[in-house]
Amino acid sequence: MRIVLFGDSLTWGGYGGSYAAELARLMPEHTLINAGEGGNTVLNLLRRFERDVLSHNPDGVFIMVGGNDAISFHQPATRSYYTRVQKIDDGFVTPDQFETAYRDLLTRCHLAHLLTWVGLEPIEYSPALVAAMHDYNSRAADAARALNVPTLDLLQAMVKPDALRDRDPITIDFILTIGQREKQGWTDYERVRQRDGFTYTFDGVHVTPEGAINMAQHIAAFIKH
Repeated sequence: MRIVLFGDSLTWGGYGGSYAAELARLMPEHTLINAGEGGNTVLNLLRRFERDVLSHNPDGVFIMVGGNDAISFHQPATRSYYTRVQKIDDGFVTPDQFETAYRDLLTRCHLAHLLTWVGLEPIEYSPALVAAMHDYNSRAADAARALNVPTLDLLQAMVKPDALRDRDPITIDFILTIGQREKQGWTDYERVRQRDGFTYTFDGVHVTPEGAINMAQHIAAFIKH
């Protein structure tokens, strides 16, 4: 099958580990197309659905999005980025907007007769952001359930609640650091993960190479099931 992996930076994999690359190794019988873009919300995925999904004439699509939506709404200091770069009105996606857009996205997949799988996005930055992610994920799951689309809860599978720490809110500096590190070719993921007390990410959001392998194993088993 031709399967499009449709999502944000976790799917893109250019900053941290790449679950898409590991998934290709685990599923060589399928053609996997990486359609992840850093910083995207579900609204961005809706805008580029025809260009980045339908144009490939795929048999199926694996969708994973929501982290940026939750961050934009619950971390106000990041909103200038979502307004300026992602072109999101007001710089945030409310939970209700997210749920409506997710339903629209899955309906488009249904009308295109695509096999569809939904990954519920993990995050481990702080207890407060994990709680927000639970809300967005539950809304994605509700949208999927209405169309009989199977879901994989990666937040439940990968995040260890006992390991979470309270942290300062995410600011625009967090996002600027991503761009700076990319330009520098920075790859010191494991040292920073250990220093800052994360489990499968190095910044609470983006996965380490080992975390990406773990994520890909969950996704491969889910799709093959």
